[in-house]
Amino acid sequence: MLQETDLEHARRIAVEAAEAAGRLIVAGTRGTIEINAKGDDGDVVTDLDLAAEKLLLERVLTAFPGHAVIAEESGELGDAESEWTWVIDPLDGTNNVAIGLPLYAVGLALCRHGRPELGVVHEPVTGRTWSAVRGRGALGPGGPLSAPPHRPAGGGPVLAWIQGYGVRRGDTVACALKAGLDRRARRVLRLWAPLLAWVMLARGDIDGIVGYQTGIVDLPGGLLIAQEAGAVVSAFDGTPFDCAPLTGGGRDFVASRAGLQEELLEAVRVSR
Repeated sequence: MLQETDLEHARRIAVEAAEAAGRLIVAGTRGTIEINAKGDDGDVVTDLDLAAEKLLLERVLTAFPGHAVIAEESGELGDAESEWTWVIDPLDGTNNVAIGLPLYAVGLALCRHGRPELGVVHEPVTGRTWSAVRGRGALGPGGPLSAPPHRPAGGGPVLAWIQGYGVRRGDTVACALKAGLDRRARRVLRLWAPLLAWVMLARGDIDGIVGYQTGIVDLPGGLLIAQEAGAVVSAFDGTPFDCAPLTGGGRDFVASRAGLQEELLEAVRVSR
């Protein structure tokens, strides 16, 4: 069993692994990238996803051979009975890489019984890394992170929208939610890299995030970093949001700086 004090050791391992994967990806983007379709929902996978995931799996399973792993491309690995599970997204923003947009991240989370206890997000393009351990705050390149409380500004809040790849074009709920947010917000970002949206919320660069039927691999690490920086996260019905269990369908949530949550929840309720 991993003791509480060992989470700092796990953080070091995860940060080093994420940064090594980031260097691999950046080097790979300088050459020809092999891009293949992934399923029938418009997603893609590249040779960089696979190479980065291989590196991350080797680092994590070598350091923690008794842990389980859920990885974007490889699925479930390791000890399925373990109370500890690593969730690995080797390249969050693959579609951006495929079109030459330098907006992507590497993400890892360590969950206990499905609840994130450690999160790491690395942005290869800038070389910046953010991390958090539950109850110990969030860290960025400049030290501790703390998202300032929301202060209403002219034109409304700046939000990010995240939806799962399984959401079809014309989905009535997604269309209604996006239209409602567009009416209320100063700007709604669609980054195609959810982990970076979570980091922007943790830094206070944006005011909130609305997620609809989101996947799991790019969720727990960024979620924990934002929460440890002071963000509030709820399910659409207003109950506290918890990404456990790490199986099943997509997740719906509203995340925001303190002071904006009720306004966003009301916007979601009205739009649906």
